Amino acid sequence: MNKELRVAAYAVCVRDGQVLLARWVARDGTKRWTLPGGGMDHGEDPLDTVVREVEEETGYGSEMTALLGLDSVRRRYPRTLGAFADFQGLRIVYEGRITGGGLRNEVNGSTDLAAWHPLAAVPRLDRVELVDVGLELWRSRPALGRAPQRGSTTT
Repeated sequence: MNKELRVAAYAVCVRDGQVLLARWVARDGTKRWTLPGGGMDHGEDPLDTVVREVEEETGYGSEMTALLGLDSVRRRYPRTLGAFADFQGLRIVYEGRITGGGLRNEVNGSTDLAAWHPLAAVPRLDRVELVDVGLELWRSRPALGRAPQRGSTTT
């Protein structure tokens, strides 16, 4: 079984009681809301990653104001020819502030829509669990920056 590690950085941007989300499009066409962010390129600083990803997925310039924490997930994914991958995702979650730009949708990327959502409406959204993890880190600001433990689901 192949071992795969993906390091990614995400932003929790809350303004006027709303959170900025991007709609992720899975390989099978399923669409769910997620935090803006994504995979870190080799040699890239995580802060540069999250600022780049927020701009790519939402059109906004941003700055990160706090490190909220880390979240680690481990899953088993099918790969070609009947093989499987032992996947681990390390997700770095920041609090972000919008500094400029304008809301727009990503073109030819992993997301297709960006929007502000009232915090009270988030539980009714079709979303990945990272949204809940990020908002819990934002609300609780745990001393060790560790997201609450939960069951395994897809990102």
